[in-house]
Amino acid sequence: MLKMMRATASSSCYSYCCSTTQRRRRGMLFLLHSTTTLDVFLNTFHSGSSNPSKSRNTHLVTDPETPKVVSNVEDALEVFHEMLQRRPLPSIIRFNQILCQLVKMKHYSRVICLYKQMGLRIVPNDCSLNIIINCHCRLNQMGFSLSVLGKFFKFGLQPNVRTFSTLINGFVMKGRVLEAARLFSKMVDIGCKPDIVTFDTLIKGLCIKGNNRAALQLLRKMELSPDCKPGVFTYSTIIDSLCKERLIDDAFDLFSEMISKGICPNVVTYNTLIHGVCQLGQWKQATRLLNEMASQNIYPDVRTFNVLIDAFCKEGMVVQAKTMVEMMIQRDLEPTAVTYNSLMDGYCLRGEMEEAREVFNLMVSLGSMVDAQTYGILINGYCKHKNINEAVRLFQEMSHKGLFPTTVTYTTLMDGFCKLGRIQDAKKLFIRMQASGLLPNVETYGVLLDGFCKRQQLSKAMELLREMEGKKLHPNIVIYNILMDYFIKAGKLEAARDLFFGLSSKGPHPDVKTYNAMISGFCKGGLIREAENMLREMEEKGCSPDGCTYNTIIRGFILNNEMSRVMALIHQMVERGFSADASTMKMIIDLLSRDKVDPALLPLIKGSL
Repeated sequence: MLKMMRATASSSCYSYCCSTTQRRRRGMLFLLHSTTTLDVFLNTFHSGSSNPSKSRNTHLVTDPETPKVVSNVEDALEVFHEMLQRRPLPSIIRFNQILCQLVKMKHYSRVICLYKQMGLRIVPNDCSLNIIINCHCRLNQMGFSLSVLGKFFKFGLQPNVRTFSTLINGFVMKGRVLEAARLFSKMVDIGCKPDIVTFDTLIKGLCIKGNNRAALQLLRKMELSPDCKPGVFTYSTIIDSLCKERLIDDAFDLFSEMISKGICPNVVTYNTLIHGVCQLGQWKQATRLLNEMASQNIYPDVRTFNVLIDAFCKEGMVVQAKTMVEMMIQRDLEPTAVTYNSLMDGYCLRGEMEEAREVFNLMVSLGSMVDAQTYGILINGYCKHKNINEAVRLFQEMSHKGLFPTTVTYTTLMDGFCKLGRIQDAKKLFIRMQASGLLPNVETYGVLLDGFCKRQQLSKAMELLREMEGKKLHPNIVIYNILMDYFIKAGKLEAARDLFFGLSSKGPHPDVKTYNAMISGFCKGGLIREAENMLREMEEKGCSPDGCTYNTIIRGFILNNEMSRVMALIHQMVERGFSADASTMKMIIDLLSRDKVDPALLPLIKGSL
């Protein structure tokens, strides 16, 4: 199959590069099959054609005297300086056109320099100032952007909706959504009506921050506006945010509302919903959405396929993922690095490292597809399957290819060393990582801290914790769980207790693993009442006990001869849908054989298995 992909990919690459060749969309057979929950479904898409390629040269509207074609920065500069020498000077509109072409080429700093030259001889208009504001925003110079806003008044101009939309977008791009919202309010206060671009930009920013409630409130304001109704982009943005928060029901409600208002969903809308349901393993929903796309003559794009391929691979359904890649190629859709990375990761998760390596080699043969993430996936696969030598070889190969390992790559390889007990090699890599200018994150410390704990080097683990705190890198609950678990296993209950009671002042909230570790520690220490108090506290704080919680505390009560509470806890465990594990069951059977508990308990326990 991969040989076919390699051959087809190389030929389709040629057709992709030929700008004059129109692609034909061929019919596509979607065949999704799983031995568990995924149904087989059949769907055929009608043929269509792609848009013809656009010329890379951009024709600049100029005076008849200067018929120039701007295709690169040198052409733009030549035209600009030639215009600047003319007498009389050309209209400001001509200068703005040149600046716009340079903005499209992303030469933002050059545009600002040219504007300064231009400003010495010609008065800018509102369009000129908007261009400069945009350049400062793109360069993350929001202070300068706001100072240009002041020049509107200096030149007797009024900032318009494009001015404010550009500034709001600048703040959103830099994650400063609160300031974007304040600017939005200010423009409304001075009587400048926001347009759909302004609304959509702020909604996008709110969604990026996960503030879906505020985004929906803004959507409702748009609906009340007579000339600024929300469109498919507006709805799709919020639907995407809801799906990322796993609020699938809310996303579908908004989707239905959108359709009821006559707004047709597009491929982006469907991709968002398909991604959302795939994350939850709702394959029937994904199938229904794909069929619905076909009925609306909406063709799947690269994103659609990548979403499905990634979802299949995460579920271990690599056969279905391969089918999707073949379908992409058949439809003249070029698989991307994301496509192949997902497929390679799927093979790694299944331990099929030879197949993963074959995908990697295919990516290498296709040119510039392989990046640091690609290497990271393969290194992770080899580490998970304890082939640390191959992982190290790949890590070294990265630098020879001009690729720089990321914090994630270093952390992955450190984890591989730690799992093999090679803690010193992990420590050396930790030092090398920092020497290269990369900062360790919480996960990096967690890997090394867990490695020290497994080697019973608890003092070094605590040094790492203090180092994290000293660097203002706040440990999460996973870090504390690792330490508490190993302190308890080492019989250092007081140390674990100190860490637990210190959580309230440090921020992380205990989770079920935290409580399970402490309950286990109290039971082992014969502090059965404290274990019971811990069970009560976790429920009061909204942390539901799991099967491990009940089995741990039941065994603790049995070992401490608290038979009356054992009966009540077993009933509670079974009522909540949990069952006795092998160790607990063995203890209960032993008690029954000695007439220590009610014989009526046995059918109840067996029924829960």
